[in-house]
Amino acid sequence: MSQPDAAQTQGGLENLLHEHRSFPPSAEFAAQANATAEMYERADADREGFWAEQARELLTWSEDFTEVLDFSGAPVARWFGDGRLNAAYNAVDRHVEAGLGDRVAIHFEGEPGDTRTLTYADLQEQVSRAAGALEALGVRKGDRVAIYLPMIPEAVVAMLACARIGAPHSVIFGGFSAEALNSRINDADARVVITADGGYRRGKASALKPAVDEALAKGTPVEHVLVVHRTGQDVEWTEGRDVSWEDALAAASPEHTPAVVDAEHPLFILYTSGTTGKPKGILHTTGGYLTQVAFTFRNVFDIKPEADVYWCTADVGWVTGHSYVTYGPLLNGATQVIYEGTPDTPHKGRWWEIVEKYKVSVLYTAPTAIRTAMKWGEDIPAGFDLSSLRLMGSVGESINPEAWMWYRRVIGGDRTPIVDTWWQTETGAMMISPLPGVTATKPGSAQRPLPGIAADVLDEQAHPVPDGGGGYLVLTAPWPAMLRGIWGDPERFRDTYWSRFEGMYFAGDGAKKDEDGDVWLLGRVDDVMNVSGHRLSTTEIESALVSHPYVAEAAVVGANDDTTGQAVVAFVILRAEHVGKADEAGEGSDVVAELRAHVAKEIGPIAKPRSILVVAELPKTRSGKIMRRLLRDIAEGREAGDVTTLADSTVMSRISQGMHR
Repeated sequence: MSQPDAAQTQGGLENLLHEHRSFPPSAEFAAQANATAEMYERADADREGFWAEQARELLTWSEDFTEVLDFSGAPVARWFGDGRLNAAYNAVDRHVEAGLGDRVAIHFEGEPGDTRTLTYADLQEQVSRAAGALEALGVRKGDRVAIYLPMIPEAVVAMLACARIGAPHSVIFGGFSAEALNSRINDADARVVITADGGYRRGKASALKPAVDEALAKGTPVEHVLVVHRTGQDVEWTEGRDVSWEDALAAASPEHTPAVVDAEHPLFILYTSGTTGKPKGILHTTGGYLTQVAFTFRNVFDIKPEADVYWCTADVGWVTGHSYVTYGPLLNGATQVIYEGTPDTPHKGRWWEIVEKYKVSVLYTAPTAIRTAMKWGEDIPAGFDLSSLRLMGSVGESINPEAWMWYRRVIGGDRTPIVDTWWQTETGAMMISPLPGVTATKPGSAQRPLPGIAADVLDEQAHPVPDGGGGYLVLTAPWPAMLRGIWGDPERFRDTYWSRFEGMYFAGDGAKKDEDGDVWLLGRVDDVMNVSGHRLSTTEIESALVSHPYVAEAAVVGANDDTTGQAVVAFVILRAEHVGKADEAGEGSDVVAELRAHVAKEIGPIAKPRSILVVAELPKTRSGKIMRRLLRDIAEGREAGDVTTLADSTVMSRISQGMHR
């Protein structure tokens, strides 16, 4: 796979791992692709003109704009500032008006196996009724509404109903605690919460409304709770405050006139939980966000709305669910799958069963899900017909080259293009990604900024690193979907994103450029280790470990070391077919020795882990992010910190026992 080479620091991060495989688009795919190479040239020649063209082509405006960008109030931008439109009208009504009311918008697959199909006409009626129901509860344009729902169609309906009346929504992931709910509701000053009795997860009904009741008991401005009845489980009911979703929608009119709002009207607040301090409410507005989401969905996924069935496995509680479940697909009139449950319920082939059942053609998922499927073994997806897939994407964190290759070979039948996308809650939409049909893709690389996006990799002194160097990923020009601030805290917005490099956005990711100038993400700079003066990225060492045939997944942390300052400590999960080789591998096992030697060969002796622990699981949040800070606690002999956001809080005690056997 990758060949070791001399480290190049350039005052930034070391570039240690080199990848030489490349997959040019097939002539057939290129011939039918939505994207063209000429898009880059057009955008480079006139970035604002390019985005204005996309805004007019992809959206319907109630009042056209004359101003494209005003960045005089930097770092706050205004895009299409004097234009007016409505997000829900663009996502739903205009498709019905165009005669597409019978097209399927959502194929819903519940975890227990129940299904629903919503056409665009169905969606229009439900969104209209839900908007009327919210207005009946006193919600007006500008009021905030909190949404705390499982992954069911009502989550999408609720978001669009808020957008329809111009009430910014704040979706709170269904895995968050009452404490997290309370802080987010209060920060946004939400008047209404939309929730459910519960949802189905891992084969049983899990409750949601009790967490809302507990959050509101701590004191909030909430006046009403709208409750979807999903599981039928008993819930406490507060008369006068709690309202049945089903009753409220039945009482509302199936017709509703969308509120026309300014392009810069707030569309949503989405909270990101920082490692310290109170959560940050990331604010996104309407016109620019919808433009970039619609453009990237259409071109990065090469969507043909009349033919494709698209499935993004993300939850609406995260930005991926906002941009590429709710808004991106529906703005483009696409048909998509929404699945409520986990990949292994009732069996480990559930995802592939869904791909086969709905003939999914475009799949968008996270590297952690791909590595989990690798761990379970190739024979599981081999039991299903995945031939409908024609393009696949990854999102959420860097994808290791070997996981990328496995995804292409095992899931994509060695023929589908893969788009590895880099973006963040704060950017709102994809920023760096291959364009299918245009880009020769490289395993593990997000490759280059999309047309109309300006990004670079800088060293400590804010100089662009040369090809082959590593450093800090920055955005050097405004983009339409950019965040407009942190809700209620403009100073924190400036300090967090705009203070490190003058006039440029930096959100904490390290990156490198390869010899062709393509971008490779190296993870959070907080996860960089300083080993004997060398600044090493955890991502590259993890990729080296996953390139070994034994390993399905790896997490690497830097632990304090008296000799080297920090030492590399690795935690690895073996693929199912190799688990027996480990024999609960301890420090002295052959497996560990082989993996340490493999890292030294792939990258160099400086990156060889001081210790490797073979584990059955890694600590992950419900969204699949590995919590490296908890692994650092264990590697340094401390008791693990806060584990409340983990999908399985018992993982840490099992790892700790293995570490200190």
